[in-house]
Amino acid sequence: MPRGHGIPPVPLSAVLFCTLAVTVASKISCNLPSEDIGSYISRPGDIIVGGIIPVHFNIYNKANFTSQPRELQCRTVVDEYYLTLQALIFTVERINADPELLPNITLGFHIYDTCRTLQRAAQGTLLMLSGGKDITPNYQCHTVAPYAGVIGDSTSRRSILMAQILGLYRYPQVSYYATSPILSDRNQFPSFLRTIPSDEFQMKGLAQLVSYFGWSWLGILATDDEYGQFGLQIIKQEIAKTGACVAFAEYILTSKPDRNAPHLIQVIQMSTARVVVVISTSTDFAIVLEEMLKQNVTGYTWIGSEGWSTSDLLSNKRFQGILTGTAGFAIHQRQMPQFPQHLSSLSPLNDPYDTFMREYWEQTFSCRWPDSDTSAANGSLKACTGNENLASLIAGIDYRTGHTLYVAVYAIAWGLHSMINCSPGYGPFHAGSCANISSFYPWQLLHYVRNVNFMTSDGARVFFDEKGNPPAIYDIVNWRLSAKGSLEKVTVGSYDSSSPDGKTLKLNVSNIKWITQTQVPVSYCSPACPSGFRKLIVPGKPPCCYECARCPQGQISNQTDAAECHPCSWDTWPNLQQDRCLPRPTEFLTYTEPLGYSLAAITSFSTLTPITILGVFIYYRKTPIVRANNYSLSCLLLLSLFLCFLCSLGFIGYPQPEKCLLRQVAFGMVFALCISCVLAKTITVVIAFNATKPGSRLRKWTGAKVPYCVIVFCALIQLFLCVMWLILSPPFHEYDTDTKPGVLIVNCNEGSTTAFWCMLGYLGLLASISFIVAFLARRLPDSFNEAKLITFSMLAFLSVWVSFIPAYLSARGMYTVAMEVFAILSSSWAVVGCIFVPKCFIVLFRPNLNSREHLLGKK
Repeated sequence: MPRGHGIPPVPLSAVLFCTLAVTVASKISCNLPSEDIGSYISRPGDIIVGGIIPVHFNIYNKANFTSQPRELQCRTVVDEYYLTLQALIFTVERINADPELLPNITLGFHIYDTCRTLQRAAQGTLLMLSGGKDITPNYQCHTVAPYAGVIGDSTSRRSILMAQILGLYRYPQVSYYATSPILSDRNQFPSFLRTIPSDEFQMKGLAQLVSYFGWSWLGILATDDEYGQFGLQIIKQEIAKTGACVAFAEYILTSKPDRNAPHLIQVIQMSTARVVVVISTSTDFAIVLEEMLKQNVTGYTWIGSEGWSTSDLLSNKRFQGILTGTAGFAIHQRQMPQFPQHLSSLSPLNDPYDTFMREYWEQTFSCRWPDSDTSAANGSLKACTGNENLASLIAGIDYRTGHTLYVAVYAIAWGLHSMINCSPGYGPFHAGSCANISSFYPWQLLHYVRNVNFMTSDGARVFFDEKGNPPAIYDIVNWRLSAKGSLEKVTVGSYDSSSPDGKTLKLNVSNIKWITQTQVPVSYCSPACPSGFRKLIVPGKPPCCYECARCPQGQISNQTDAAECHPCSWDTWPNLQQDRCLPRPTEFLTYTEPLGYSLAAITSFSTLTPITILGVFIYYRKTPIVRANNYSLSCLLLLSLFLCFLCSLGFIGYPQPEKCLLRQVAFGMVFALCISCVLAKTITVVIAFNATKPGSRLRKWTGAKVPYCVIVFCALIQLFLCVMWLILSPPFHEYDTDTKPGVLIVNCNEGSTTAFWCMLGYLGLLASISFIVAFLARRLPDSFNEAKLITFSMLAFLSVWVSFIPAYLSARGMYTVAMEVFAILSSSWAVVGCIFVPKCFIVLFRPNLNSREHLLGKK
């Protein structure tokens, strides 16, 4: 009857593809003998589970174009494949023995042998859709029990072909070993599900494993089929995300008998990478290993994909020198209760359904059945009795692949279970209807299988995500030498993409045995940059082939292979190794430094000098030389000089905020007072000598108030400048981190440099006026003309401060402050030395010159 009823619309591209597949498969079925078409085993039941899996290994004979094609011969039963077949049979038997899962329903099975070929996979799919006897596209012409889906195939390439055909009918397909990421596309493969995670998860996990051990320079070998091509593409992207680099990426050419192994070995030996990731099946990688044995290539660490990391084929003693220390991802190992007992009980005498068992028995026990066609040709072999025991041969066999198939069959069974327990009116279909377990459409069962969520007998939770993938859980296995001297595979960790704690990769590193025993192998293009250095990318080379450059000044790196260096905080500075930041040493003009206490001592002595002179002047205040040049102004000038010397102490010591605010203002005011007094004395001298001339108008300015008015006026101008400075942009305390690398200079920021230089400029203006007036009055008649002394003092004063400007601007740190203190002391001493020292000399040491007659020039 037609099977098109209830089928959703199908894309035209899929129709064209599958029409071609049907045509090819039909041709194959017409050209193959009947015994090849019938390469399957079956068991009747109320509902049939289809299985399209490999049992034999294909052998291609040389093509003969003079007769019908008979190139494909399936002769060798592979142990791993046959145990997978038995896992399917065992699972069906367990389901039938469970009275609660599918009550009153017996599952049967039809299992087709694909012989690892696309032709057989397409043929088996079409035979199943047509009723299981011959191929009639889109029709089922034989009355059989309804099919509950298809289990298979074991490779992505054959599964893709099957999924394209089965997807047209929304026929549930559950693969137990197809891992290609492309099968997660719901648009192309709407009815495909799998019980093994997609390679997308595995490749991400492998990249994490590589990153975990710090391998930054890797080689990759991958088969040139869907498995290897998609795997290579994904793992290269994931490795790049971790910062590692791929030294080489080569394909294992499955179309060549030698798999291009000589070229691959040459590439491996020429590279400096010591860790190689292999994405392959065991049969393809075994050929590469044979070539490595031939060329005696050892010393590499191999990271395996699940396609070969648990292979018994590669556990051969011959490969120990190459594969010892291998690590890889493996299908998560689960228990299959009573499966070993099932295998132990197998016998061709007890199982008439299994037509492959006789062949497997002959291969396993090296015997021949008496009625076998090959018994005559192999007379040296013993005869098979059927009483041989498999128990000793299956000990230690890995059931990982069998368990994924076990889960696949249970997924279909639980889908049927949900269909049976559907309540009318609450069903998932139109108007709450349910499917009929006796006659259901494939798409109806597909709905239930997609939404299964059950627990297996060993506690594993099984469900499918929106892409038809199960939870991604892998074991990480390590290949090591056992006590018996053989290679054994030990689980040393796991990878769980949905781990509750977010730690997807978990490893017991202490339990891993590498090729160098316990030491983790290294694989890098460039040696690791130590702390204090950073990686410098070399143009034209991969990012992992870098040079190590010292961190820039002021920056550190406290880890190896740092991509960038990090600056220290403002108050810290790198140590010599540039791997940590230390507190910066502070610098200011302190009393504990030689320069600081030297200036402080000079300041203290200098401060006493004007006070001493003032005492002398007070004691000899009635002498002519003291009274001659305005005694009161001289006392005021000495007091201002005392303050000038004293203010320099404000520049020594820790620059506290209050000190910063007042020290420059105090310096400016006392110096303005000092120079104003000098200017007043100069003006007084000029007025005094010129007022004695007949008819001079200066007589009215000879009073005592004139010099004090000059002093107040000049000081008020400076006071105005300082007040505006403090109001608009006052000086403040700051830390200077830029002047001296590695040193924290504590100083006072002037706030406004304009105000500072205006203050100094005004002092220079007063000093210049005093100098000019005194210079013009130097020739006035007098035995002790003070104008000469003022001229020299102002000349020295101006010289000091003119020299101060470039020195101040070029000095750094505490030397800037020291330069200003030196200028204050020098200029103050210039006034003291030029004006008052000569007078004190006469008063103290030449008293005979301290007379009225001498001053008037009568002697």
